[in-house]
Amino acid sequence: MTTEMERLGSDWEQNTLQPFLDRRGERQDSFETLSHIPVDRLYLPSEGVGTEFSQGYAEDIGFPGQYPFTRGVYPTMYRGRLWTMRQYAGYATAEETNARYKFLLEQGQTGLSVAFDLPTQIGYDADDPAAAGEVGKVGVSISSLADMERLFDGIPLDKVSTSMTINAPAAVLLAMYIAVAKKQGVQSEKLRGTTQNDILKEYIARGTYIFPPQPSMRLVTDIFAYCKDYLPRWNTISISGYHIREAGATAVQEVAFTFANAIAYVEAALRAGLPIDDFGPRLAFFFVAQNNLLEEVAKFRAARRLWASLMRDRFGAQNPKSMMLRFHTQTAGVALTAQQPMNNIVRVTIQALAAVLGGTQSLHTNSMDEALALPTEEAVQVALRTQQFIAHESGVADTIDPLAGSYYVESLTDEIEARVRDYLARIDDIGGALPAIEAGYIQQEIQE
Repeated sequence: MTTEMERLGSDWEQNTLQPFLDRRGERQDSFETLSHIPVDRLYLPSEGVGTEFSQGYAEDIGFPGQYPFTRGVYPTMYRGRLWTMRQYAGYATAEETNARYKFLLEQGQTGLSVAFDLPTQIGYDADDPAAAGEVGKVGVSISSLADMERLFDGIPLDKVSTSMTINAPAAVLLAMYIAVAKKQGVQSEKLRGTTQNDILKEYIARGTYIFPPQPSMRLVTDIFAYCKDYLPRWNTISISGYHIREAGATAVQEVAFTFANAIAYVEAALRAGLPIDDFGPRLAFFFVAQNNLLEEVAKFRAARRLWASLMRDRFGAQNPKSMMLRFHTQTAGVALTAQQPMNNIVRVTIQALAAVLGGTQSLHTNSMDEALALPTEEAVQVALRTQQFIAHESGVADTIDPLAGSYYVESLTDEIEARVRDYLARIDDIGGALPAIEAGYIQQEIQE
């Protein structure tokens, strides 16, 4: 007799998995452990792994690539394609950063991530007196289209995806990127990447804003509208919890405040006349991976489930792609120590493993020497190798959501989601993220 779990599994295989496999396939024909034990794509309660099946399984945990996306946003996850290994880099001149990008690509990096210096982030040219002492220090200096051309010289923009950590001047840097692509003969429709473009967290945690909140929100939604028409493969925003967590937030606060900001962006876009399913599929997120491995895994799973619910139930999204929480992860800068810097390799490995077990779409691993200075070439190589070892030698990428069904992980996932919902209700009572920021509520919660 067919059980309910078998029926659900069969439905998922026929209607979700198989069409995806027909389009993309998997990385190899077979997966197995070092003892030659076959590794299945997905393990379910009826197969004796984890918690017993309950009527709430489909609604609360479900299947990868299917609402509520607790187990992952794609039906095959890393069995089909590994996460993008996207090392964040930028320093000094465009030429020097270009050389670092080419080195990383030669070492197996699969996506670019641009760090801009502080003058660029707040709209100053390198020769402005206010920029003195900061040019090229914590990122690459970009003052002109010529700088942007040098930054990507010899790098085909139709072959790589590029993430740009830029907020207040995001529209200007995106325009420069499009212009460089056109000079390479690459059409805008082929460009893949992300502009961070998340101004609200600047008021909360970073401070590199230029304009007041309301005009800044208009710039954000204008980019949504432009990219919908001209850059269909571009992620228009990376809503960032990373900086909120680095400022002192807990894992629960990281998700709660990030989602409060995300809700504000969605509402602003809807007020601007954009239909939810026109811009929803291009929203992306950015989280940290901290040292408590299992809490971080549960955090990512809870965030995926909660975002799917918010988009479907609160905003009426119909397109499943609008409900998918796709996110980049960076290991925790605040966890690095200047003393005994090689110990940071171990910390970063644990954090990177948490991100992978949690189902990230792309990952940056910090270098061991970043508490001392911008990373050396050797340190960057070790950081990238850390990702590659996890991908190719640990076995964790061979099955989907391997910690699903763990009594502890599932309990943590539920608890984190419940606590995030409590925070969102409090912020709604204040009037939303913008009034909560203006009142200092979010900043005070982090400070405490």
